[in-house]
Order: sequence, then C-alpha cells, then structure tokens
Amino acid sequence: MKNKKSIFCLLATIISLSVSAQNAKKTIESNFNERESISHFRYLASDEMMGRDPIRPEIELASRYIAEQFWKYGAKEIPGANGYYQEIPFRISGPPTVGRVSLGSNTFSQGDNLLVLDGPSFSGNFELIVVGYGLEEDYSGKDVEGKVVITNVGAPNKLSPADLFSSGREKIKLAQSKGAIGLIEMYNVPTVPWNLVANFLNRTQLTVDNTNGEESLPYFWLRDLNNEYINAIGNGEIKNTEILVEGKINRSIVGKNVVAVIEGTDPKLKNEYVMLSAHYDHVGVGTPNAEGDSIYNGARDNAVGTVAVINAARHFSKNPPKRSILLCAWTAEEKGLIGSAYFADNPLIPLKQIIYNLNIDNAGYNDTSLVTVIGLGRTSADPLLEKAAAEFGLKAIADPAPEQNLYDRSDNVSFAKKGIPAPTYSTGFTAFDDEITKYYHQASDQVDNFDLDYALLYWKSYILAAENIANWNERPVWKSGDKYEAIGKELYGIK
Repeated sequence: MKNKKSIFCLLATIISLSVSAQNAKKTIESNFNERESISHFRYLASDEMMGRDPIRPEIELASRYIAEQFWKYGAKEIPGANGYYQEIPFRISGPPTVGRVSLGSNTFSQGDNLLVLDGPSFSGNFELIVVGYGLEEDYSGKDVEGKVVITNVGAPNKLSPADLFSSGREKIKLAQSKGAIGLIEMYNVPTVPWNLVANFLNRTQLTVDNTNGEESLPYFWLRDLNNEYINAIGNGEIKNTEILVEGKINRSIVGKNVVAVIEGTDPKLKNEYVMLSAHYDHVGVGTPNAEGDSIYNGARDNAVGTVAVINAARHFSKNPPKRSILLCAWTAEEKGLIGSAYFADNPLIPLKQIIYNLNIDNAGYNDTSLVTVIGLGRTSADPLLEKAAAEFGLKAIADPAPEQNLYDRSDNVSFAKKGIPAPTYSTGFTAFDDEITKYYHQASDQVDNFDLDYALLYWKSYILAAENIANWNERPVWKSGDKYEAIGKELYGIK
C-alpha cells in the first residue's frame, strides 16, 4: 500500500507540473506579440545601428531603444543606476600613427616588433634601467626618477594573456609612483606568439578607465624573445633609448549596461533574483565582403538574444513570477566581456541574491529543432530548461563543441566566476561548422536570412525557461564536482 501511495504521489506531481507548464505556455502564447518582437529584431540589427560597436556613437541608439522598451513595458529602475543605465567609465586607446624605439643600432616599429599600448604622444632621448618584473621588490635600491623602466613582461608563473594585461596595469601605476617617465615590457613569452599578440593589440582598444583622470605613463611592449635586449641594457651595453610616438589616441567615453527589475510576487522569494541577460553590442563596421557590405549587423550575435530579454520584460511585467526578474543588456561583450564583468564587480543587486543567470549569446544555428544550452549538465535547473524547450517543440542539448570553450567566452562566465549558476541559452547548433562560421562575425549575419518562425519559438521557450526557474520551489545549485561549486557555496553560505 505504501509503494502504491508513493507512486500515486509521484504521478500526481508529474501531472501537476505538466499542467502548470501547459498553463504557463498558454499565457506566454496569449501575451506574445510576434510582429512587435520581429520589429525589435529588425531595428536592433538594422544598418542604422552600424554594427552596434561600443566605441561608435550609434551604440547610444541601441541602449536608448532597449531602455525605452523596459520603460514601456513597466519594468522598474534599479536604485543606484542612472535611470535604466549602469554607466561604465570607458577609455579608448588607439595605436599611434608613428611609434619607434631605438636600442643601440636597432629600431623597433609599431605593429612590427613594438606595441605602444598606453600613454600620450612622447619623444626624446631617455636613460634606461632594468627592474626585473617591475614588482615592488624589484625597485629596492634603484633610482628610476626620470628614467624609462625596462621589465620582463608579466610576472613569475603568471604568463597567460589575462595575467599579462592585469600585471601591466599594476606595473604602470607602480612605475609612475616611483618617478619613472615610461615603461617598456620586454615580450619574451614563448607560449603566446608575438604575431598573435600584435594583430590583436595593434588596433583601437576599449578598457574600463581606472586612471582617475590622470595621464597614463607611456607604456610599450617590445619583442625580445631571446632576452637579448633586456640583458644588454642590464649589463650596461645599452644605456639610452630614442623614442618617438606621434598621433596616440586616448579618450574617455561612457558605456552603458541597460538594466531593470520586475518585483516578484512571493513575500520571501521576491528577495531572490533570476537574472536574464544578453549582450547588445556587436563588432561594428569592417572590411567590405564580396557584396560590398561592410556593416556587421549582428542579428544572430546578439540582437536575437537582446530581443529575448526585451520580450521577457514585456511578459513578466504583466505576469510577474514568485522571484524577482533582473533584466540586463550588456555592452562591450565583444571587447572582452567588459560590461558584464563591470556589473559583477559593481553589482546593483547583491550577488548573493541573484540565484541564477539565464544568459543568451549566439554565433548562429544549424538545427532549428534544437536549443543549445552552453552549460547544460552543470546545474540542478537543467530539467526546467529542457522542459521549457520541449513545450515549444524544441530539444535542449548540451555544448556540442567544447573545443571552442564557449562557456568561458560569453557574459555568463562573469557571474559563474562569482558562484552564480549561469548557463547560456543559445540557438540550436550541433557543431561549430561552416553553417555557423558563414555568419559568425560576418556582414552576412542579418535578419533577412534568419528563420523567423524559429526565432519566435526560441524567444517563447526562453521566457518559459525563465518562468520555470523563477517559480521553482528550489534554488538552483552547481552540480557536485563542478569547478564553480565551491565558490557558489561560499557566495550563498551553503555548508
């Protein structure tokens, strides 16, 4: 009898969940405005946006449009934001028109074997001094006042690209505080090819501005793969350098994450937030393709995701779930996940109250019967995502291209690193194949070649997935053994 009761209870639960999902689906269908959704899509991926590059002025059109939709649908401003914006102090740093450094009889040139990374235009003859890795202890007993400091790039055991950039910023501040007038890091990292570095850095860069209005020190990377020049300077064979930098571009702009909130209905659960996010920027204007098109419209990457968040604002404003909904459209994902990382480091909602991040990012799709969830299999909420997709005739699958490291290449990772369960809900693909690369970061990524019937199903299933989680009587957690499990437990105070 006991077993029969248990089976009956289980069946009753399954039936109840099924009925609930069907009811939620009907509500989503009845509230959904297909033409309006496609209109959002067409506008955000239009030529007028000029590819939504965060360093171009047209990005303001996109951020304003998203904010207007949040306002129109009734989502609320978050205390601490400027209206619907979290403003980010950005710094644009462009390569100089001329960059040269002479060491002995050799001249190093910008983009070839020299990279001018920061600082103003700069010229003259300067004394050189080697200070190891440029750390505090390396300055002991050395007078660097008025000199150009020479260091190894990076720091001991910290030679990944991220390490090189972060340590460089710290070295600039330290060298400046010691009275140095310039910093040259000798690039001698065998694991990261110089040509790869030069191709990436010899163009306009966007970073968070941490200068506090002060002019940065002239800062260079110089190729010295065999330590020939740093040794010659250290031995006194080369004592001075002639430097010429002209046309260096440095300016400040304000970036904008677009953010809003919809309060939940449950007296207790409304203090927990489900974050729905997508980046709204793209790569801007580039080299014309065979058809002469130079505008990278970014329909797949990631106007379609931005529209999903806008549609969620419309739905949940009318049908608020138990938990609160945090709506986030990130800027500067294409510049290195900058917008989402800024929010993660400067949250407008305490991170421990954000119980889940259902992010959207896309390269494209090659199977319209699927949604591909980057991170499926890593959290306890997986069945809720799978069920939402199934309700709209789609099948949720896990990442089919782990070699692409997609989980760590999108905004979700900014929050996973803090401990928040955070998958990315992508359009369906079974491999990172030619069908994907045909559109990925290409001028061909446009609305007019997107399957709009599929887009509608995708948007609706995303809303249902978010609703399932926001109404769930459990809190999502990382699965046992996941690399973010420990930091998640620490964030939420789980023993």
